[in-house]
Order: sequence, then structure tokens, then C-alpha cells
Amino acid sequence: MITRSAQDTLLRLAKGFPILALTGPRQAGKTTLAKVSFPDKPYLSLEDPDVRELAERDPRGLLAQFRNGAILDEIQRTPRLFSYLQTQVDEDLRPGSFVLTGSQQFGLLSGISQSLAGRVGLVQLLPFSLGEMKAAGRLPEHLDECLFRGAFPPLHDRDLAPNDWLGSYVATYVERDVRQLLAVRDLSTFQRFIRMCAARIGQLLNLSSLAADCGITKNTAEAWLSVLEASYIVMVLRPHHQNFNKRLVKTPKLYFCDTGLAAWLLGIRDVGQLAFHAQRGPLFENLVIMDFVKSRFNQGNPPDLHFWRDSQGLEVDLLVEKAGALHPVEIKSGQTIAADFCTALQKWNGLAGRPDPTGWLVYGGERRLRHGAVEIVPWRELPELEERF
Repeated sequence: MITRSAQDTLLRLAKGFPILALTGPRQAGKTTLAKVSFPDKPYLSLEDPDVRELAERDPRGLLAQFRNGAILDEIQRTPRLFSYLQTQVDEDLRPGSFVLTGSQQFGLLSGISQSLAGRVGLVQLLPFSLGEMKAAGRLPEHLDECLFRGAFPPLHDRDLAPNDWLGSYVATYVERDVRQLLAVRDLSTFQRFIRMCAARIGQLLNLSSLAADCGITKNTAEAWLSVLEASYIVMVLRPHHQNFNKRLVKTPKLYFCDTGLAAWLLGIRDVGQLAFHAQRGPLFENLVIMDFVKSRFNQGNPPDLHFWRDSQGLEVDLLVEKAGALHPVEIKSGQTIAADFCTALQKWNGLAGRPDPTGWLVYGGERRLRHGAVEIVPWRELPELEERF
């Protein structure tokens, strides 16, 4: 089994909070992490119809069986339990009693905010990070394989072909569960919407254009995108507000939480297709940005990530915020360093007036290099770079 970096955070929070909550996409490893971290706790899945019926019919009686706590999987399926959990933990504020998991932010987090505020330590768990796969010796040898396969645990600890597993994931979760949450009757329109989102990876999010391409209203597109984001299918990266005397772009950019899922939605069915695919660069950008997000989540921190772009087209792909300071990162998928790769970093440093003009360029090559004040980092060494922030 690949060790999860978030385990240390989960155990740390268990020393201070009576309830722990693990949220993230389905099949990201939440249940496995909870069981490994707390092997002595009873486990209940609220996906089980019998358990769910008992929880709905007699929530107090169900929880009374677990005075010392338990793991309650997919608890958003029984919202009534949150209020009864509040009563039980308030009677006994023993740290680390209950571990809750949920794959939809709006279900789990709304229950927490309404009934369990101040009692819950939250960890957001995404699919494997590059660092986790690297430490376990499971990091794919080639970048294109890494982009194509993605990082969902079943594709790294079982003998599964990406096409088989991702196709099933889309059909059973994205197109069934998420669509049901939205009460979407027209499956073909919803399928088109998701694929159009994948085609816009790394682009400024134009909801009007996206809606028009799918034949839906802008309000519908906004609602659907919100649910996809809450379900950990997509992520929106927002621009940084600091303008440095320039007019800023205020529109966010769209990414997917997993490159393998995005590649499947783009119709990429063979790793060889990626070499010349128009979306290879955006998929690599997606990989790097999401790995920074995973690094922050695994530490129990908010992402504090942005991009920066002005009206003249000057753009820095990623600004990493730490202790009030901004650290610029450019992302290029090529294996050869071009002369203009560092231009945006140098211009941004000049506009920001940073006393330390250091910047970082993450690229698809294999050698660590330096260009003036810019450190050029190969994709395999991204985990080491993330540790610095």
C-alpha cells in the first residue's frame, strides 16, 4: 500500500478534535486511510442500505452502540446523524472519537457547519501526489504515462487499464451520481458539458461561451460547474488580486482534479496519443498545479495558490503564497528549455519589485538547471520543490 502523506495530519488533528472529517473524490483512498490510521475503530458504511435505514430510523440508538467512537463512511447520505453526533461528543469531548468521510463537499461540509462547527478537524484527500508515488517507487517512468494514467489509487495498486477503470468511473460516478444531484435528465447534454470543461483546462473560464457550446444557459453552466467543483471533479484557480499598477484579468482558470480523468474525457485512449495532442501542455500544467494543491491539503493547509495575468497578456502560471510572500512558478511541458521560458518570471519579478528575484520553472525534462535567478526543476523533482513552500 502507498503511504499517504495526509496520515500525519489526520493523527495530529486526532489529538485535539473529537471528530475528524475526511473529504475528497470517490476512490481517492479516504476509507483506506481512515481504517489504516484508526485500526481499532469500528467501521460503518452509510452506503449500506441496512445501516442507512437504521441511522435514519434510530440515529440515537445507532450512535449509542459506539460510545468510544467509530468510522462513519459517506456520512452525507444520512444528514440527521450530524445533530445526534453533536449531542454525543458534547457529552464526551474525547479527542479522535469519530472519523467521518464524504465524497461531496456540499453534503459533508454543510452538515459540519450547521451542527459540528468547532468540533471537527478537516482533511481533504485527493488522489496520490507525485511525492507519494515517488516514495513508494510507483511514479511512472515517462511523463506521458503519468498524465495518461492519472493518480487514482486503484490504477496504481491493482492491475487495471486506465481506459477500463476511468470509463467505469465516469459512467458510475460522474454521469450517474453527480447528474442525479443536479437532477439532470438529458445525459447527452451533461456529457457534452463535462467534455467541454476538459477541453478548457488551463484556460480562462468563460461561462457564457461554455454554456453556448453546450446549449444551456449561463446560470445552468454555473450551477453544474459548482457541483462538479464540490464533487472534486474540477478545481477553479483564482487570479491574484495584486495589480502592480497594471490592469488585471479577474477571471479564474479551470482545471481537473486528475489528469487521467481529464485525458479520458478528451478522448485520449492510448498514451501514444499524448505526444502530439493539443492538450498535452494544459494537462501538464494541470498536473503541476494539482500537485501543489495536494501538497497543501496533505499538510492540512488551505491551497493559497493563484495565477497572475494582466491585460497585456503577461502571465505567471502559479503564485504560491507562504507567510505573506509570493513565489512565482512557470510551467512548461517541453523537454527542451527555450530562451523565452523564463521571460514571464523575470518580468513579474521586476513588476513586483521583489528583493529576491528567484523564480521557478517546472518543465517536462529530466535535468535540474539554472537560468540566472530562475531555478529550472524537472517534473520528477516537483515534490522536493513543494517542500520548500
